[in-house]
Formats: sequence, C-alpha cells, structure tokens
Amino acid sequence: MKILIGIIISLVSFTEGSAVDEKSYNKLSPEEERVIIHKGTEPPFSGKYNDFFAKGTYQCKQCSAPLYSSNDKFESSCGWPSFDNEIKGAIKRETDADGIRTEILCANCGGHLGHVFEGERLTDKNVRHCVNSVSMLFIPYKKSELAKAHFAGGCFWGIEHLFKQKEGVVSAVSGYMGGTVDNPTYGDVLQEDTGHLETVEVTYDPSKVNYEDLAQYFFEIHDPTQVNGQGPDIGEQYLSAIFCNDDDEKNIAHKLINILNAKGYEIATKVLPSTPFWKAEEYHQNYYNKNRQKPYCHVYENKF
Repeated sequence: MKILIGIIISLVSFTEGSAVDEKSYNKLSPEEERVIIHKGTEPPFSGKYNDFFAKGTYQCKQCSAPLYSSNDKFESSCGWPSFDNEIKGAIKRETDADGIRTEILCANCGGHLGHVFEGERLTDKNVRHCVNSVSMLFIPYKKSELAKAHFAGGCFWGIEHLFKQKEGVVSAVSGYMGGTVDNPTYGDVLQEDTGHLETVEVTYDPSKVNYEDLAQYFFEIHDPTQVNGQGPDIGEQYLSAIFCNDDDEKNIAHKLINILNAKGYEIATKVLPSTPFWKAEEYHQNYYNKNRQKPYCHVYENKF
C-alpha cells in the first residue's frame, strides 16, 4: 500500500510540475522542441542568426532568460552563431552524451543551446559558444536608452578593437570625423587635405558605464602624449582627439587631461566640438577579429 501511495504522489507531482512548466515557458515549434528539449542540432548555415550582427541581447527561446550580448558575437564561419562570452550566470555546462564535447544549456530552464569549445584561438578570449539559432530569441537594444561618444587616437582599428571589450559598450564603429568633406572615403582622408581624423563611434549603455569611465579608458589605450600621430602611424588623420557632444563631456575631458598633466604626462589630445560622423568602409570594421590579428600600437596601460 505504501508503494502504491508513493507512486500516486509521484505521478501527481510530475503532472503538477509539467503543468507549471508548460504555463511558464514559451510554446515551442516542433523544430524548436527537437533542438531545445531533445538536444538536436539545426543544419549548419541554416539558422537566422548565423550571419546576423544587429545590436541587442539573445534570450533563451524557451524561458526568455538573457543568454548572450551581441557585443560578444563573432564571425567564426562554423555554420552556427558563435559567442566568446556569456551573460554572467546564464549558461550551464555539462559533459555531452558523447562523453567528449561540453554541452551548454540555459541555466534557468535547462534548454539545450549547443556546445562550447576552447583552444581554437578565434578570438582573444579563446572560447567559442556554438549555439543553435532556434534555441534563441533576439531582442534589439532600445536606442533611447543608449548614448554615443567619439574618440580619435591613431589607427581606428586598435581603438575600435579595445573599446569593444569595455564593459557597458554596445558597439564600436570605425569612421571619420572633424573634416570638411561629406561622406569621405579612406582615400580622401589618407590625402590629409579633408581635415578628418580616424575616429571611433562608441555606443554605450549609461546604466552600465558612464562617459567619464569611457574617456579615462580612451586615455589608457593609446599614447595621448604623441603629437604627430600614434606609434608608426604619422599624419594629421592619426592625431589624438575627443569630440564632445556638450559642455559636460568637454569638462570631463579637460578634467582628465589636467589629472594626467599633473602626473607628468604632457597631453597632446585635442578636445573638439562634435561634428558629423561618417562610417568607414566595411573592410575597416572589426578589422582585427576578421583578420585574426592584434593591435600593433594600442595596448591598455593604467595611467590613473
């Protein structure tokens, strides 16, 4: 009789648990269920997020828990969306059924996402989360919640690369600013007669990082004392400058410059009013990750 009662209680508990899960979680299509519940895999290069690089957050398709930031997504050419970092606490790792690979699951609901690989050296973090598109739902950032800042410090490849690693930065885009020609090309700027500086437009979340932190970081990832360019890149287009949107940004820039001057640095960085920003050609964007290289004259140094 005790065994019978135990079985009945177990059945009731299972039924109640299933009802709660079914009510709490999003309804899945047969294909989503095949991948998320039954640990299947979508065909390579078939997922809608494979070649998708809009800015936002990737959530679990089953329970809507945040999993990844678009800032950590990169092109791996493996056929599935790839990330080199996860939102803290979002991912659970388990040994795969094959006993070899490491499976990744949503830490909130246990839904299957894909697998994680290390040691491939595809990014500086040396990690690749290989995720099925059907396991995720993309939520774009709300533009009204974000702000922009503009920094010039030599070749924009290095400044862009390092700002993308900064906490709170949503995107970093290479371009041109401060000149007299609309929509300049790289060739135009290279001639040094348009007045443009190679500049990076940093879009950031003010709830996670403030402008002063970004400006301080800018001074620490290049040499703000060099007057004729940056490292081996010599010329007007490579000068150090901060383009300010308002007086608050200008005051912060001058405050940091005064601190560094007091420390013995002879700061050459110019503080300029904001002008139209022109995005550079596509081959300049995300240059170091695309070419699997590292900056040759930009490196972080604690100056404050």
